[in-house]
Amino acid sequence: MAKSKYLPHIAYDSVIFGFSEGELKILIMEYHNTGLFALPGGFVETTENLNDAVLRGLRERTSITNIYLEQFYTFGDMSRFKPAVMQTLLEANGINVKGEYKWMLDRFVTVAYYALINYKDVTPQPDAISDSCEWYPLKKLPKLILDHKQIVDKAIQTLRDNLDRKLVGGNLLPKKFTMNELQKVYEAILGIKLRRTTFQRKMLAANVLKRHEKQFLGKAHKAPYLYSFKK
Repeated sequence: MAKSKYLPHIAYDSVIFGFSEGELKILIMEYHNTGLFALPGGFVETTENLNDAVLRGLRERTSITNIYLEQFYTFGDMSRFKPAVMQTLLEANGINVKGEYKWMLDRFVTVAYYALINYKDVTPQPDAISDSCEWYPLKKLPKLILDHKQIVDKAIQTLRDNLDRKLVGGNLLPKKFTMNELQKVYEAILGIKLRRTTFQRKMLAANVLKRHEKQFLGKAHKAPYLYSFKK
């Protein structure tokens, strides 16, 4: 982590969404020997594109390369400048902040992204200074460092605003899904219950879904159709 390798004062943070058991979940890191929780993030190398840096970080945390990624906001308020927090993280891992790592105590502006991932495809991996990288339900997040809760809130609002326009709900599901599974994703993102008939009529009228064979799990006359999003 030599200072000469990274752009000064620029960082990124990622809100990685997954969907499981009817709930929207987020990947959260717990830093070693601190009890502090944070979003996965990192720094940008001097010879690296910003998006490539974020994708690199996501690949390291999830083992996935093909990820739906959206840049949604830049956070740079003075209130997020708390060098004591970073000093605690570094010292807890035996890193001397008075040497070449002192630059990490500087003020940073962070560019925030959200990523949408099929929960079943992910193998969460902690980084070198973290004890864990785990999924947490959106409604049961631990207390996060700095302004990371604000970043999560902004990501959720952006996700809701983009839900129909960019069809982002489909990225949280397998390639083929039932209408009921799709509805549950929308309900988890919006935080409200939807009428089944109204939702189905809306999605079919939008002409964005391709219908496939039925999913036979029980009685034939109750088997639901499978769908996928049109390219």
